[in-house]
Amino acid sequence: MPKHKFDISSPDHVLLLELKEGNSKAFDLIFRRYYDNLCRLCYSFIHDADTSQNLVQNVFIKLWERRFVMDKVSNLGGYLTVMVKNQIADYISDYKKHQIDSEFNTNIADYSTENEIQGREFEERLTISLAKLPPRCKQAFELSRFENLSNKEIAVKMKISVKGVEALIGRSLKLLRVELSEFLPSSKISSKNPILFFLRIARNFSCK
Repeated sequence: MPKHKFDISSPDHVLLLELKEGNSKAFDLIFRRYYDNLCRLCYSFIHDADTSQNLVQNVFIKLWERRFVMDKVSNLGGYLTVMVKNQIADYISDYKKHQIDSEFNTNIADYSTENEIQGREFEERLTISLAKLPPRCKQAFELSRFENLSNKEIAVKMKISVKGVEALIGRSLKLLRVELSEFLPSSKISSKNPILFFLRIARNFSCK
């Protein structure tokens, strides 16, 4: 029996609690809530609908496999988005080198086991850092990154100006760069580091 009553309108933290208990209904609701937006995010980088769906489905397979060790996840949307971006990096590295922008190709061509470990550490730190953002900054940032809304759409939803949205997202990025400073590439770290790839994606999205 589920420990909590839940349905499609239940907040993420309730679904996460049930997922940790192995509840397949909670997993199905999470899938229905995030699948389409994650596919759109994936498609915006690789421009292949079938492959985008396959990569996102792989993310949900991993989510189910990790369901019993989800205690550190406080932001489900952020966690899934980072997982998808890791899938994108892997895919581009392995299969799309001849079709992508040469700068992206250079950044991720040497994606390694060491970088995979660093990527998992980055996922955990990112979810913690997002929770520290001021509420309005966090809301604007998550609407942009995790729901893939444009700044104009966010402005309508939050009842503020587009400039206001840009300021909130800009402040969020500034705070996140401080929180995630240890993951930022330095002169001693290769530009092929996957964390740089993630941050480059973040900058692209801030231009919506």
